Amino acid sequence: MDTTATGLTFRDATDADVDALVTLIESAYRGESSRRGWTTEADILDGQRTDPQGVLEVIKAPGSRLLTAERDGRLVACCQLEHRGDHAYFGMFAVSPTEQGAGLGKAVLAEAERQARESWGAAEMHMTVISVRDDLIAWYERRGYRRTGRTTPFPYGDERFGIPRRPDLRFELLVKELA
Repeated sequence: MDTTATGLTFRDATDADVDALVTLIESAYRGESSRRGWTTEADILDGQRTDPQGVLEVIKAPGSRLLTAERDGRLVACCQLEHRGDHAYFGMFAVSPTEQGAGLGKAVLAEAERQARESWGAAEMHMTVISVRDDLIAWYERRGYRRTGRTTPFPYGDERFGIPRRPDLRFELLVKELA
C-alpha cells in the first residue's frame, strides 16, 4: 500500500474487489448516478461500461494491474495499467461521481504515471478516449497528453462496451511522454 499526501491509499486490486470496482466504474459512466459527476457517458452510451468478468480479466492479465485508490477505507477511484513494451496503457479510469472535481482524478493519474515509469520504465503513457468526449480530452490535454489523430472504431454490436446512442463513435489515441 502507498499512502499519499492527498489522504489516498493506493494498492493493486484483488479478486475480492471485483464487485465494488464494477459498481464504482458503472456509477462514474452510466445511468443517473453518473450525472452527479462530469465524466458521464450516459448521453452517448446505454448499457454497461464493464462487468465482473471484464474487471477480473484486467486483474489477472499478465503485465496488467488495476490500481485502486481508497480514502478512509472506501474505494473512490481506480485505473488499469498495462505494460506494453516501451509504453504503458492507461484505461478503466473511474472516479466516484461524488468525489469528482476536487483533484482526485489528477492525483490518481499522477500516481499511475509514476508507477508506470518506476515499475516498468515506461517512456510514454497511451490511452484511448471516445473522440466525441471533448471535455474529457481537454482535461487530459491540460495534464500533458496530446491527441495523435489515430483512431480505432468503436466496437458497435458488442454490448460489453455499451449500447451506442449515436453512429459516430470511435476511440482516439492520446499519448504523454513520461520523462
